[in-house]
Amino acid sequence: MRQRPRVALLIETSNEYARNLLRGIIAYTREHRPWSIALSEQGRGGAPPAWLRRWDGHGIIARIENKDIARAVRASGLPAVDLSAARLVPELPWVETDDEAIATLAAEHLLERGFSHFAFCGVQRFQWSAWRRDAFVAALKAAGHACLVFDDQGGPADQEQSRLARWVRALPKPVGVMAAYDLRGRQVIDACRDEEIEIPDELAVVGVDNDELICELCDPPMSSIQPQAQRTGYAAAQMLDMLLSDRPLPERALRIAPQGVVTRRSSDVVAIDDAEISTLLRFIRDNACDGIDVGDLLKRTSLSRRVLESRFRTLLGHTPHEQILRAKLARVKELLLGSSLTLSEIAERSGFAHVEYLSVVFKKKVGQTPSAFRANAAGR
Repeated sequence: MRQRPRVALLIETSNEYARNLLRGIIAYTREHRPWSIALSEQGRGGAPPAWLRRWDGHGIIARIENKDIARAVRASGLPAVDLSAARLVPELPWVETDDEAIATLAAEHLLERGFSHFAFCGVQRFQWSAWRRDAFVAALKAAGHACLVFDDQGGPADQEQSRLARWVRALPKPVGVMAAYDLRGRQVIDACRDEEIEIPDELAVVGVDNDELICELCDPPMSSIQPQAQRTGYAAAQMLDMLLSDRPLPERALRIAPQGVVTRRSSDVVAIDDAEISTLLRFIRDNACDGIDVGDLLKRTSLSRRVLESRFRTLLGHTPHEQILRAKLARVKELLLGSSLTLSEIAERSGFAHVEYLSVVFKKKVGQTPSAFRANAAGR
């Protein structure tokens, strides 16, 4: 009988993202072989547990977010997998969310709502915040827009919140804001309330992690990017299992794509000063996957096709047909990442009459086939 591996999980239990990492690890062990788990309740960046120094184990999965944990993992001499963007032990195998894909998704979400002013609210001490900031700025620059940035300075909480309030007050309006993570987004919403800034009409907010408790406690409830944290934890467990079995790793660094945007009231807005086009954009958002086309838009407006096309190009930079296609492809991505549906089923649910056409359009717009997109997002 094989010995049950003893594995330490140096992962905080204080936030939804980390708890989903743990759920992914649990899912892997249930599907394969059980582990004897050592886990302490701790917060983000907490000190390594005292028991680790005398613990007799086989491997570690850790969020190595400070030098103390880095030293403890190195001192153990055990096979280990890192789940932190800090990369304090760069020689270790590593699994993380795809921060560039997260930021690009946030940019697309706000661009589709018609904003022409954008801002990013980050947290200076976290590497993943910097990656998200840089990718968000780059995605907007590619679309022809600038982006204002706020990074905390690490001072007392009340002083930081005052700085944040002054920053949101000075932003050009209306503005679409990406927060580095949900807690930061809640602070932006609190600052807007203090400054009597209307959300989402003057300032729309999208966070990251989709921590339902935090998002629903916001007033109004906050939109958020849903990462695939469970899949990230699962991939880390698979990596460690391979190390414990002396199997070679096909890759030593994996980035797991996000699942999509969970839209709530904080960004449920069309920020275009054109009532007819705003109405049509809402119609597209609600009905794109029901087989609508440009003809259906023309039935709901007095505009001629030429004027409709012209206004869409002026306000959004693309045609009404392209707007419908973008909404359908966004739904395809959600279903590829968040379900086990076949491509035929996905085509039907996203408004594509033929799976072959879906595959061609997806490859042209996304740069890879639907199956490759799903596999890459899973870290395979």
